[in-house]
Amino acid sequence: MPATQTPTARASEVLVTVDWARDHLDDRKVRFVEVDVDTAAYDSGHLPGAVGFNWTTQLNDPVRRDLVSRNDLQELLRGAGIDDDTLIVLYGDNNNWFAAWAYWQLRYQGVANLRLLDGGRKKVEAAGLLLTTEPATHPRGNITLGGAREDIRACRDTVLQGQDDPTRALVDVRSPEEYRGELAAPPHLPQEAAQRKGHIPGAVNVPWSSAVAEDGTFRPADELSELYASKGVTPDKPVIAYCRIGERSSHTWFVLSELLGYPRVRNYDGSWTEYGSLVGVPIETGG
Repeated sequence: MPATQTPTARASEVLVTVDWARDHLDDRKVRFVEVDVDTAAYDSGHLPGAVGFNWTTQLNDPVRRDLVSRNDLQELLRGAGIDDDTLIVLYGDNNNWFAAWAYWQLRYQGVANLRLLDGGRKKVEAAGLLLTTEPATHPRGNITLGGAREDIRACRDTVLQGQDDPTRALVDVRSPEEYRGELAAPPHLPQEAAQRKGHIPGAVNVPWSSAVAEDGTFRPADELSELYASKGVTPDKPVIAYCRIGERSSHTWFVLSELLGYPRVRNYDGSWTEYGSLVGVPIETGG
């Protein structure tokens, strides 16, 4: 994107509104994909024609504790009727937690034609968009994944090697209670906890939920810029975001990289479940 492009202008390239969604439900060049924290939510009602991806079984390799393989992801997308020229519009519950994770994962695997539905299921339901319980079926697609975007993913070695780098911004997007080491995980989620509680040394705490308004949509770009700049997270620095298992930090990655245009933002999807169980590395607790 041109360097002169404003954050507001960027939003139209990565987000769609519920009004746009209403007008494109029958567009054969658009595929709506729902990805929810609650994997049963899709069956209770979804946008007509939308396919549902289960993050626990289809976007995750539970044996390797890793992202699904490129081949399996490509097969999943083709099975959803997605072609190379299909616009994929992702949405989900909990203000797009796992929809943002799917967005980041698809970007990482070279998919460029993507959008998030601003506000997710919450906004869809509030706006009264038509929902159906009919499963969606589409002719098999032909999408071919592009080259992997290693520049947007951080592994543990990247995190550890930069521990003493004062020019780097490390953002813990979990709740303040998790950050301070008072809570292992959000109480409504499975306890996929690490051996220790706390945060990575030097990390600042900017909860992911700070970026969304009451209706689930993203806050205006000027408010977002101020929010992160107030914690020293500025576009001149390389940034790494992390949470517990990588989904909330994907949401923050989306804000910083896709909405605000920060040029060097990585998501550490190993996050605290990995770092907090590493042997021989430091942690911090408290505020």
